Amino acid sequence: MKSSDPHKPHQLTDHFFRNEYGKIVAVITRYVGTNNVETAEDIVQETLLKAVDHWQQQGIPENPQAWLYTAAKNHAINVLKRKKHKTHYESQQSHVHHHSALETLEISEALIKDEQLKMMFACCHPSISKNSQIALILKILCGFSISEIASAFFTSTETINKRLVRGRKQLRLAKISFEATTDFVQHLDIVLKTIYLLFNEGYSPSQQNKVIRYDLCLEAIRLAEILGNTKNITEKSEVHALLALMYFNAARFEARIEEGSLVEMHKQDRQKWNVTLMNAGIHYLNQTTNSKTVSVYQILATISGHHCIAPSFETTNWNEILSLYDSLIVLQDTPLVQLNRSVPLAKVKGNRVAIDFLKSLENTSDIGHHYLFHATLAEFYIQENLQKLTKEHLQKAISLCTNARDIELLEKKLNKSVPIS
Repeated sequence: MKSSDPHKPHQLTDHFFRNEYGKIVAVITRYVGTNNVETAEDIVQETLLKAVDHWQQQGIPENPQAWLYTAAKNHAINVLKRKKHKTHYESQQSHVHHHSALETLEISEALIKDEQLKMMFACCHPSISKNSQIALILKILCGFSISEIASAFFTSTETINKRLVRGRKQLRLAKISFEATTDFVQHLDIVLKTIYLLFNEGYSPSQQNKVIRYDLCLEAIRLAEILGNTKNITEKSEVHALLALMYFNAARFEARIEEGSLVEMHKQDRQKWNVTLMNAGIHYLNQTTNSKTVSVYQILATISGHHCIAPSFETTNWNEILSLYDSLIVLQDTPLVQLNRSVPLAKVKGNRVAIDFLKSLENTSDIGHHYLFHATLAEFYIQENLQKLTKEHLQKAISLCTNARDIELLEKKLNKSVPIS
């Protein structure tokens, strides 16, 4: 049935670009080879463009996902048949990277998960730098734009472009076989870090001025679930810890939005918190209790768990959360972690202590260039009823912030805390 809305095909392919792009790239790469990953990406991108045109003319098919996979598969077969590509693929005949295998290929959820798992770890080949590994996974498997990756890394699009070029070059030179990507444990930390970056981009989007990008958060959880269900990873405590952290945070999604605007945790209606997702977080966190080591994800998940089980913001176990942040700093002593620690510090030892701590942190790091630093300081000044300093730091936060969603929240707080005289 033909769509009556001319914009709907574009919207639908946008959805599939995010949710299906990485899956199709992984499947196609299995047959064209990791040294031709750019060809696989081109095939998928051209398929999506073809979908927009075809669906506008013929209407959206009953099963858009199946249509995309079939179209990508057929396009890949045609590419493999072209004489100018044959020399590239015939050198990998031992890996069955040729069109005859594609012609008999049957797409299934099990196949997609298996190929995505292998693609994740192929991107983490030792010859590829860690920064390039993460950039490759976010671009190839998650469909991130270069600007979104740059935001996740707090760096420029030019830098990310260079990392992607270097990463793809190493993939070509290494000629990694999917059958050889079995050393999952060695590179698990890179894959988990990438999944966490993906979730964070959904939880606090850098682009499009959205409050939450549910599709990215769900994709991150899905990728982590793939890791959690694979038999090739025997020690899964970090995977379970990350899943716990993501489920706890996802449980608060509905309460984080009110009339399209962001709602801070202390103002959220906890009745809207999703109990099912909180229980999933508790389930996965319990799976980490027998681990011999404590990980960053485990500590972060435990902190988030404390927030979830507290009946109110004020009755949260701030002493325990402060202790957990002290443990986290031993493993990950960054200015941003120190900034986050200032919140439980204020609850336990008072706002003045937290303010002095942040001033000291500003003198020993570049945290003062981050809008969250000034937003946090302003919150402490609000509670101390110091309007002049509140105004100063809220205005500074607004000037440093680049996302309209966060600027709106800061401006509301400024107008409410410092009334115009």
